[in-house]
Parts: sequence; structure tokens; C-alpha cells
Amino acid sequence: MRLRYKAITKEGKVAQGLLDAKDIGETAGYLRARGLIPISIVRIDNQFWADLPFFNSVKNTDLVIFTRQLSSMLTSGLTLMRALEILKEQVKNQTLIEIITSIIADVSEGKTFAQAIEKYPKVFSHIYVSIIKAGEQSGLLDKVLLRLADNLEKQSKLQSTIKSALMYPAIIIIMMVAVMVIMMIFVLPQLAVLYQNLNVPLPLPTQIVVGLSNLVVATWPIILAAIAVFAFFYRRWSKTTDGRLIIDTLKLKLPIFGKLMEQSILAEFSRTLGLLVGTGTLVVDALLETAETTGNVNYRNAITAVSKQVEKGVSVGDALASYPLFPPLLIQLVKVGEQTGKVDETLGKASEYFEREVDGKVKTLTTAMEPFIMIVLGIAVAFLIISVITPIYSLISSIQ
Repeated sequence: MRLRYKAITKEGKVAQGLLDAKDIGETAGYLRARGLIPISIVRIDNQFWADLPFFNSVKNTDLVIFTRQLSSMLTSGLTLMRALEILKEQVKNQTLIEIITSIIADVSEGKTFAQAIEKYPKVFSHIYVSIIKAGEQSGLLDKVLLRLADNLEKQSKLQSTIKSALMYPAIIIIMMVAVMVIMMIFVLPQLAVLYQNLNVPLPLPTQIVVGLSNLVVATWPIILAAIAVFAFFYRRWSKTTDGRLIIDTLKLKLPIFGKLMEQSILAEFSRTLGLLVGTGTLVVDALLETAETTGNVNYRNAITAVSKQVEKGVSVGDALASYPLFPPLLIQLVKVGEQTGKVDETLGKASEYFEREVDGKVKTLTTAMEPFIMIVLGIAVAFLIISVITPIYSLISSIQ
């Protein structure tokens, strides 16, 4: 079970962190054996907020800073234990402080750094742990950490670029839906009653809007229930093998966005594979580990199949050429890397190319979508205004 403890050291300082133990008694004994006086020991496995990102999160920026600073300290000649103790005092994120405390305890017991961090998969990904393990085995942990920090920064930049492209249209769509719902539920029913009492003839746009409003008001519980049922079954279906395959295939076929997703996946694939190969991981193992990070079933299956071909003696470039998901540029760069013995460098160049492509497409997409969204928004607002104003204008004209 996972336990959070708070204790007092011999110097009178407060120490706190996370531990995995069978029960509270074992945790208390562990703390006393290290000269700590337990103040509180709380089980967190069953606390529902323990898994919520808001309450228990280590941001990517925190992880990048931790990785880069640890690399710098190891390069300057500090031991891993001393570097972790210094980092523990410098870090401000409480969750990360507790994790570092637990890592220090594990390392002091003789565990490797990779073994200590793999208990926290939500913070340290499988790729992160694999790279650290390779760095420890090669004795180049400081250099590996530096490359890992660079990789995390590029990954964060790519994700923020894509999010920024989707944020603006998402906000506009949400606002449009919110305004439409408010109009349908609260405003239009009142106007419909007013028009009926005044015997005002309703034009076609107004009849359509009032009809939709009456439908929404009368059947909103059914609509909400239908949405909930659809979401439930869609979520279950999307987790099945066939469902995930269909969804991921459709994502890649989306106009504009499909190409954007494809190039972001290729950038992530090239960067991660290059990093793993550069740290000494076997190519087959590197491919299998990279396959799990693509986030798309089509690419995962293709990369897994490529690893099987490579295991049989086929070169990576030739194996990639068997699948149309991988563009000719990537295949040629990999082949050049294999011929020169610098696959990691050529994959890094491929990653930089795809990142530039993603950045360019995001800028183009953002520029192109702004007028399109404004036109759609203007049409929707104009239709609502015409539907509401026309009967009032007809009434004023008849009075005159």
C-alpha cells in the first residue's frame, strides 16, 4: 500500500514523503530505524483525490528542471545521493518532493535510480525509466539525463504547439453551443409566449428556432440521457481493439488535422527512437518501446511489425519502407544513418524536420480558421437575430 508520512529528524527538522509498505506499523518501524520520529502516517491508496491531476501532479516543466539540474550536478562531480538531497531542498512541487524523498530512501537501500523511479509511472514514463537504466549501465547517466531533458523540452514544445492550434476553435465552439443552449432554454420560450399572445405571424426562421426551442425544453432530460448513454457505450467501444483501430484510422484521415497528427506522431517516433538508440538500447527493444508511445494503433502495429522484421535481419530502413505510414524522407534518413553508423543523429534530424512541418501547419491552420470561424459565427448570430427581430418588426409595422 502507498503511505504518506511526516516525521521529525534528529536535528528537529520535519521530513515527509511517500513509502510503499504492508501496513502502517512496518512504515513506523522503517522510519524509527533511520532515526526519524513518526508524526503521522496516512494511507493514500483509497483516497479518490490521490489520482486527480489537480491534487497530485508533477508538471512536465517540473520534470524537465529536475532532469536538467540532476544532470548538471552529476556532471560537476556530485554523487547521485547528494544531488538528490540538494534537489529535494530546491524543488517547490510538494508531490515531487515526496517522490524524491522516496527515491533517496530506495537508493540508500541499494536500489538503482531506475528501480527507484519506476514506482512512479505517472511521473516517469516507461521511456524515461528505460533511458535512465541504459545510462546507469553505460556509466553515462549525466549525459543521458541531459539528452533526456532536451527530449522532454522538445516534446513539451510540440504538444503546446498543437494545443494552441486547437484551443481557439475549441473555445469558440464551446461558447457558440453555450449561447445556443441559453437562447433555446431561457430566451426563446419567453419570446414564443409573447408572440403567441400578440397573435404575431411567425416567419419561417422564427418557426424553426421556436420549434427547436420547444423540442429542447420538452425533451432535455431525454437528450441528456441519450448523450450519457452514447458517451458510455462509445467509451467502452473505443477501448476495444476494433474500436480503437477504427477511431485512430479516422483521425489520420481527417482533413488538415489528420496530417497534423501524422507529422506529430512521426516527430515523436523519430525523437524517441533516436534517443533510445543513442543511449545504447538495442534497436529491436528501442522499436518496441517506441511503439507504445505513439498513441495511435496504426503506427503502434506498424512499428511492432518493423521490430519483428529487424529481429529477422532486415535493416530498419527497408522494414520501414514496407509500410506507407512512414514517408520516404524518414526512410531515406534512416538508411543513410544505418550506412554511416549514425542512426540516432539522422533520426534527430528527421524529428526536427517533422517538428518544423507541424509548426508551419499550425500557423497556417490558425490563420485559415479564424475567418472561417468568424463567418460561421456571424451566420449563426445573424440567423438568431433575424428569427427574434423579424416578428417584432412585423408587429411594429402593423401598428403603424
